[in-house]
Amino acid sequence: MSTNQARQQQQSSLSFTEGFLLGQLSIVFLIGAFIKFFIFGDIPNEETNASTLAQKRRQRTLAHKSPFSLEQRQRSLRKKRSSVLRNPPPLTTATILSKTYYNVNSHQPESLDWFNVLVAQTIAQFRSDAQHDDAILRSLNNVLNGPQMPDFLDEIKITEISLGEEFPIFSNCRVIPVEEDGTGGGGSGGGVGGTARGEGGRLQARMDVDLSDFITLGVETKLVLNYPKPRVAVLPVALSVSVVRFSGTLSISFIPSSPPTPSPTTLAFSFLDDYRLDLSVRSLVGSRSRLQDVPKIAQLVEQRLHSWFDERCVEPRFQQIVMPSLWPRKRNTRGGDDEDVGLDRREPRAELRDNGGEGREMERERVRTEDLRRRVGGREGEFSMPGTLPDI
Repeated sequence: MSTNQARQQQQSSLSFTEGFLLGQLSIVFLIGAFIKFFIFGDIPNEETNASTLAQKRRQRTLAHKSPFSLEQRQRSLRKKRSSVLRNPPPLTTATILSKTYYNVNSHQPESLDWFNVLVAQTIAQFRSDAQHDDAILRSLNNVLNGPQMPDFLDEIKITEISLGEEFPIFSNCRVIPVEEDGTGGGGSGGGVGGTARGEGGRLQARMDVDLSDFITLGVETKLVLNYPKPRVAVLPVALSVSVVRFSGTLSISFIPSSPPTPSPTTLAFSFLDDYRLDLSVRSLVGSRSRLQDVPKIAQLVEQRLHSWFDERCVEPRFQQIVMPSLWPRKRNTRGGDDEDVGLDRREPRAELRDNGGEGREMERERVRTEDLRRRVGGREGEFSMPGTLPDI
């Protein structure tokens, strides 16, 4: 009995020792693999990375199918036409190009110098406002520390914001007819407008965009380990991401309202899949012994930013902006003799709120005066004639 017990104790001690050594070796192996492939791993160079990303974006664009179906075309034909307006001839992209004397095959691309000046003024005003207003800082804080932030991240603190000093340069603008899915354009054909397209096609302006600047966002946070209990370990992380250069092709087109449901005309814009976005990512991990510029972190951040941009405004996806009404209205009129012509209708109501009984009496007097003018006539522009469009 004593011999069997001694053997069992010896076997159990050997099993414990083997398991302990195996566990220690596994931990050492995992730590070594993490250090080799995550911290000291080499990332592909910029040319290879840009080529790989461009190839993936191109495959996604080619796999995209046109959403403009035959049913939508038939619904547009069933739209109720006005009994007063004259029935115009069918309007196609070829007709528009012909009437505007634009030949897509021979027209020279435009430089867009005037557009660059307007965009530069807008960006300069935005940068100036950001220096005196914390709106951009509050917006970024709300986005970074939103409800979707994972549990392993502590509060993200913004340490640096740089909006840059240069301006984007737009050039080589050309107009081409495209299909409803945004593909097509060009081709040989007769007439001034080039290739004739069907009623489903639309015109698209494409222009090259190039920006070389240093737009930076720096943040600090902590990676938190919450197992087996909350905040078992904390690892400080500092990250700085800069946009060094962006170049690509911007496409802009108008999307008219689609029957039978009335909808406003929208401006759609997107970038072709051949764009290039160069980033500079700097990182600092740790509190006492710090690791600087970990390559794997830079690669993960670049992939995430490219994916974010592709999912929002790279073909076949696009952004839509609702176009406001451009019809001249009196309430939108500014300048001239009156300090603010467009707000004169609201001024009596403001006086009514501020002056109490005296304001109400002035309001009643104004109503009686306008009623008298409608009945007996007055100067041109002070009342609406019957049959005119309202609010002009």
